[in-house]
Amino acid sequence: MIFLASAAIAQTPGKLVQFSGVIIHRDSNVVVPYVTITNETVDKLSAYVANYKGYFSFVAHEGDTLSFTAVGFGKQSVIIPKNLPDDKYTVMVRMRQEVISLPMVRVYPWASEDEFKKEFLTMKIADDDLAIAKKNVSNSSIVSLARTLPRDGQEIQSMNFRNSHMSLMNRNINQRMANPLLNPFAWGAFIQQIMRGNKQQESN
Repeated sequence: MIFLASAAIAQTPGKLVQFSGVIIHRDSNVVVPYVTITNETVDKLSAYVANYKGYFSFVAHEGDTLSFTAVGFGKQSVIIPKNLPDDKYTVMVRMRQEVISLPMVRVYPWASEDEFKKEFLTMKIADDDLAIAKKNVSNSSIVSLARTLPRDGQEIQSMNFRNSHMSLMNRNINQRMANPLLNPFAWGAFIQQIMRGNKQQESN
């Protein structure tokens, strides 16, 4: 009888209190939104969820154990103390972020093994590396690439430099030809004029 009475007293829930608080990141003091809060003392199936600002408020009993869980964070537990002076209890829960290394998952484009076998049996075998290299350096392939691919910056710079050089050379040639001292026809006409002048002086 004494044992059963003690067990009944131990299982009797404590005084109801308004349990409120804010959940923040332990390292950055940034609020953690939508954290799941479970009362493990009363019923583990019933849970509460903090809002997007990390704030929560609900009714619990003195001595209850509340667990806080969220994706990417470690589990945090809070026990409401007994014999509180007021009918409310406010806490600030600091949760620590966890880095979980998941095993590598390889995704295949086939939904089942049978579909993979079907695709494998109907697969077209590609040419070997030598045949592919010959196709890439063939005249038709190079001509088609030259027609479709745009010029890069280095090719444009080289073409502009070559055009500027040719323009400068043509301009210098035109300037030299325009100079009468460098024109051989002008020198020939000048020498003929001198010879005609000397003949006229001899005749006089």
